Amino acid sequence: MSKKKLILICVALAAAVAVGVGWWMLSKPKLPPGFAGGNGRLEAQPIDVAAKYAGRLKTVTPREGDTVEAGEIVATIDTQPLEAQLRAAQAKIVEAQNNLRTARAQVQSTQAQLNLANKQLKRAQELVKTGAVSTQELDADRAKVDVAQADRLGYEAQVTRAQSAIDAAKAESERLQAEINDNTLTAPVRARVQTRMAEPGEVVAAGGKVLSLLDLSDVYMYVFLPTADAGKVALGAEARILLDAMPQYPIRAVVSYVSPNAQFTPKTVETAEERHNLTFKVKLQLDKEKLREYEKYVKAGLPGMGYVRLDSNAAWPQWLQVQALTEKPWAATGSNEPK
Repeated sequence: MSKKKLILICVALAAAVAVGVGWWMLSKPKLPPGFAGGNGRLEAQPIDVAAKYAGRLKTVTPREGDTVEAGEIVATIDTQPLEAQLRAAQAKIVEAQNNLRTARAQVQSTQAQLNLANKQLKRAQELVKTGAVSTQELDADRAKVDVAQADRLGYEAQVTRAQSAIDAAKAESERLQAEINDNTLTAPVRARVQTRMAEPGEVVAAGGKVLSLLDLSDVYMYVFLPTADAGKVALGAEARILLDAMPQYPIRAVVSYVSPNAQFTPKTVETAEERHNLTFKVKLQLDKEKLREYEKYVKAGLPGMGYVRLDSNAAWPQWLQVQALTEKPWAATGSNEPK
């Protein structure tokens, strides 16, 4: 192909693109006063399910695209070493409990011996006055009392040590049980699995990510509005999201956040203003209750337009009126319509 023909083809393509863009701009419904709009992409709050402790993955249940419920077990880590340590800690509890019973029995025995020694000492103190008992025998009875008291104190100390050993073994057992429980990974919220980052048999480090989820109850779109429009946006203002894939179904949203700092328009966002104009990031939050109804259509990354009502008294144009999802969005894609 000659260079001249190549130039002509490029010019023709450029002209076709220009015509297409012009047709799209002219055919696009005009936004009435009191409203502002901007391009954006649908986003969902990402959540990473990660291992708290290092270990070998035993199971990873859900696949990419699966929906998991809050509290559902999504992965497990092998806990055999921990379970062995737990059994050892539980055995120490039993041993310490036996030692405690033995020490308490010995305390009772020495207390009985002390009581007897005190009675004998009291009788000896009375009899020594009459000469029936010698001073040497009285001293021996006093010694028996001292020995019994010392034995009792020793066994009471054993009781304290045995109780401390029980408390320590129980604490170790609870720690191990908590660690075993933490090795069962659950979904914190109802979400969709976006990515499996690890597979069964792999060894994950502490904090290693296993699954990446998308919170299906926290879906939003960021749009960038110029200063003149952003200053009129009120938090809680009503908004609409129009996805390119479903332009006939505007989605109700509300303004949940307006950036306090101005910024340049990102390269991934196309606006009618020049790029040097400062814009403000505005977050359009979808209704969490309605999301459950359209949950299967929620896909992060879908491009579209976000529209914000600046004047609360302005009426939404007909093409942005929210309507029920009465037809199958996929019906227009061809003959592969699901039955």
